[in-house]
Amino acid sequence: MRIAIFGAHKVGKTTLAEELMENLLGYTLELEPYYQLEFSGYEFSEVPTPKDFIEQFNCSAKLILESGDDVIFDRCVIDILAYLHVLDPHRNVQHFYETAQTLIAEIDLFVFVPIEEPDLIPNHQIELSKIRNQVDHVIRDWIEDFGIPVIEVYGTLSERRHQVMARISS
Repeated sequence: MRIAIFGAHKVGKTTLAEELMENLLGYTLELEPYYQLEFSGYEFSEVPTPKDFIEQFNCSAKLILESGDDVIFDRCVIDILAYLHVLDPHRNVQHFYETAQTLIAEIDLFVFVPIEEPDLIPNHQIELSKIRNQVDHVIRDWIEDFGIPVIEVYGTLSERRHQVMARISS
C-alpha cells in the first residue's frame, strides 16, 4: 500500500508518518521533497518562492513514480501544488493539476492532516501562518475536485494513528 500524508505546515504530518512507520512493519518513509532536495544540494530561498515549490512538485512526482509498494510519503503533489497556488495565484497551474491527477492514481490511501479548531499550535509560534491557513483552505477545496478517497485525521497522535490504522484494516 502507498500512503500519502498531506496538509499545510506544522500540522503533524511528519510526526504521524514516523508513528505509522513504527506500526507498519516493512514500510519505508519518503521524507518530504523539501528535505530530499536540500540533502541533494538544492538551495531554497529564504522566503518560499513558486520556483521552490515547482522543484518540490517535480521531486514528489519522481518519488511517487519510482517508489515501490509499502511506502509512506510525507507530503505529496497535492499540498505542494496548493502552496504553489497560494504563493502565485495568477500562475496557470493546469499542467501541474493534470500531472497531479495522474500521479494520485498511484496512491492507495490519502491522509489529510488539517489545521484543527482550535489550532493545536499557537499562531505566534507558526512561521507564515497566513500562508498556512490559505493552503489548508485550498486543500479542503481541492480534495473533492480531485475525487480521491481521503481520511481526515484529528486529535492526539495516538488518535490519528488509530484512525489511519482502522482505515487500513477495513
